[in-house]
Amino acid sequence: MRSVGLILLFFILLFPALEIYTMFQVADVMGWWLLAWLILSALTGWILMKEESMAIFGRLAVAVQNGQSPIAAVWDSGRTMLAALLLIFPGVLSDLLALVLLLLPNRAEQPNARPMPDDDTIEGEVRVIEAEQIESKSKNQ
Repeated sequence: MRSVGLILLFFILLFPALEIYTMFQVADVMGWWLLAWLILSALTGWILMKEESMAIFGRLAVAVQNGQSPIAAVWDSGRTMLAALLLIFPGVLSDLLALVLLLLPNRAEQPNARPMPDDDTIEGEVRVIEAEQIESKSKNQ
């Protein structure tokens, strides 16, 4: 159990060091454009967090109305909030990780086959044909 904590601590300390190293390498290639990228990604993360903090309630309401599990809605919103935090955190690797989280499909937005109701309703289309049309068709045959 203690070794799991040490491994977790190692990764927590390794990620910022790897992030700093990657930023220096990218800054050598991109120059000052990296600063613009970091500012825009932080702004995007902040906006995404604001939007998602309000959307969670709507997702929960829709999930409950459709008879789905609200845990899926909370999971999707939590994943989006984590991506927003990673965008706010300055770095290239965290931005790439956030992008991967945002590109994963949401379970709540996937179309699901809804079962047919157990009533005697038959869905279809109705066409009204006038008597004159029926007479003209029978004369043409």
